[in-house]
Amino acid sequence: METLRITGTGAQLQGVGRLRDGRVAFVPFSIPGETVDAEIVRDCGRYVEARLLVVREASPERVEPDCPAFGVCGGCQARHMTYAETLRLKRQRVVDALTRIGGLEAPRVLETLPMPEPLRCRNKAEYAISGGKIGLVRAGSRDLVPLRDCLLQRKESVRVLQRLAQMDLRALRGAVTRVNRQGEVMLTLCGTGKEPPIRAFPGVQSLYYCRLKPRPAHALDGECRLLAGEERLEERLFDLRFALLPQSFFQVNAAQAERMYALALDALRLEKNEPVLDAYCGAGTITLLLASRGARATGVEIVPPAILDARASARRNGLDGAARFLLGDAAQEIPRLVANGEAFAAAVLDPPRRGADSRVLAALIKAAPHRIAYISCDPGTLARDLKTLAMGGYRLDYAQPVDMFAYTGHVETVSLLSRNA
Repeated sequence: METLRITGTGAQLQGVGRLRDGRVAFVPFSIPGETVDAEIVRDCGRYVEARLLVVREASPERVEPDCPAFGVCGGCQARHMTYAETLRLKRQRVVDALTRIGGLEAPRVLETLPMPEPLRCRNKAEYAISGGKIGLVRAGSRDLVPLRDCLLQRKESVRVLQRLAQMDLRALRGAVTRVNRQGEVMLTLCGTGKEPPIRAFPGVQSLYYCRLKPRPAHALDGECRLLAGEERLEERLFDLRFALLPQSFFQVNAAQAERMYALALDALRLEKNEPVLDAYCGAGTITLLLASRGARATGVEIVPPAILDARASARRNGLDGAARFLLGDAAQEIPRLVANGEAFAAAVLDPPRRGADSRVLAALIKAAPHRIAYISCDPGTLARDLKTLAMGGYRLDYAQPVDMFAYTGHVETVSLLSRNA
């Protein structure tokens, strides 16, 4: 056991201090400015992981957690502090990444954009099932924590959770709910055996069964088959309509996604008919938003089902003449487009957590759009990529952190870059 002064935070908003020997100690559920007693539970050589024992000197931002499963279920990491403090720490994560990893001196990082209401903010839940019980997986283990409620999930999802908890679930491995803005629910039951004999579920508009692969990489890694109800769940973003299958990607916080995308698109200052590139377009959400604003939008994506969804959404919204979707590797498609005489006034990057492929960044630098809006879900890979773009002739105008996942360590960031004259 050691007494530590907490001076910073890690990627999961856990407190960070130093041992007497100078090594870094990560202490979950502590807050910068606190003095705590902690017990080392894992020695990783250059750093240690510790368990909080006693808070000797508490931060004024410390609050009583409002969830009985906090600290156990693994979903939230920061319900022991005020929401305002989580926003401050998320901004600091971005500042630290841009300076330490990106090598940027005094980057302009705006205050984190908060949620109007951080409770009941998620429209998708992935519940685990084990031994006939349903809940979430305990932090740092594979043990199940049975749940009857989750303060992050929509009430419609919680009602499904509570009904499932009363059923015989021994043949299932998990359940995934998706709730649209109208309160309609898609429920996908997950397992490895035969389809369950369920053909109706109260309060559910779309019921699926997903037969998982032997070693599933994620909650819906398998073949999904419709059991009852509607094939797709319709969701709206601004004035656009999207029809979602169980495995379709869509932001889990639609209201905050609108604000984030508006920030990115406003930053590009697009004029009518300007050509814009969306290099990681996925199911085409941003590409279609660009087209709806009058841009000539081109989306590039390497995943075939995503492109099919994107083209279907373009037709559904009457934008198939304004938005073009290309199936392929952006690292190859961008040079091909440029070689054919195409130029782009602006570009959008919204890559997965691992960041943009270095070949895509190189192709984008050669394409030389005047402005780039980079939407990131990981400050570390964002900083790495901004460093590459800076070496390629771009400067960071500003970075805007956005809180999409309340009380967790996750932070989205919208960055605007301009090409040096």
